[in-house]
This record gives sequence, structure tokens and C-alpha cells, in this order.
Amino acid sequence: MTLPNGERAELGTKLHDYVLNPLHRDGRNKARVFEATLGITLAEADELAEAILDAAANRDCESKGDNGFGEVYVLRFPMRTKKGEAMILTARVIRRGEDFPRLTTYYIV
Repeated sequence: MTLPNGERAELGTKLHDYVLNPLHRDGRNKARVFEATLGITLAEADELAEAILDAAANRDCESKGDNGFGEVYVLRFPMRTKKGEAMILTARVIRRGEDFPRLTTYYIV
């Protein structure tokens, strides 16, 4: 099953503010893993954003049901960079009353 309206997926600000931010109290650990595994830092955030949006529009996902806020979907996709390759897990929610998927989390599995 593909992500409903995956071509309209929204990234929000988590990529820059949290996941790739080496100064964020909680996000710095994810930032360290992305840099060590794929060589992706804030400077390469656009490369990761493009891969996440492409996966949302074109890859299969798994529905996890309603979490009380809306329907949750999990999508895993491989990413290859000059430094390495990893499987990335992304989770999204389509909130009640909305028709596009919002990114809730992502990390390397």
C-alpha cells in the first residue's frame, strides 16, 4: 500500500531543528548516527529531505491504525550516499480532518 497523498507529504521543521541538529539535547544522538552512517549533516539536509519525500510519494508503507490523533503510517526505505548505506524508518500521521501525511519521526534502523 502506498502512503495516501504521499506526494503531498509534509516534512515540517524536524529535519533541521531536531534530527540533524548536533546541539539539540535529544536530537544530537540521531544527528551523530546520520553523520557516522551516511555522512549527512545539516549541510546535506536537502539530500535527506529529497529522499524522504521521494519515499513518501513512491514507496510502500504499513498502516499502524489510529493513534487518537489520526491514522499512523510507517515507511522504511534504503538510502545510499558516498559514505554508506542505511535503512531509514519514517513515521507519519494523517490527522483527523486533514488529507496529507505529516512526518512525526525518522531515524536509521
